[in-house]
Amino acid sequence: MPSKREAALMALHAALTRVPGAVVERDAVVPEHILPGGLLILRDGEPGEPEITLSPLSYHYDHAAAVEVLVQAAPPAARALALDGLLRAIAGVLAADPTLEGAVDWLTWSAPRTEDLAVPGGPGIKGAVLTVTLTYSTPDPLT
Repeated sequence: MPSKREAALMALHAALTRVPGAVVERDAVVPEHILPGGLLILRDGEPGEPEITLSPLSYHYDHAAAVEVLVQAAPPAARALALDGLLRAIAGVLAADPTLEGAVDWLTWSAPRTEDLAVPGGPGIKGAVLTVTLTYSTPDPLT
């Protein structure tokens, strides 16, 4: 049985797989070629310092995971539109289930930080990073 932290990350990964057409990976290396539906890479991120309550002992986390959102197309305007569509699809999937089927108490996400990446001899990549905050509690920081 996975820890609460791992269960939350697995549930977020599973939710992201519901984004139509996108390939979803976890902790993968960014490739030089991205399929037309886009690529989402979940990075485990940082659980941060928990708030602790006693009786019963509980650790309350706001775990900041990162989702890299990548599209590849030419010209630049096409990349911008593709990224925008992918970000809207992600928002729809996350808003549809903010508890990730009970794996977390709640989740929220940030506005995207975008960046353009050059690919030698190929169409450029436009990327964004979203911080998805997973709020959950556990009786032990390791379980």
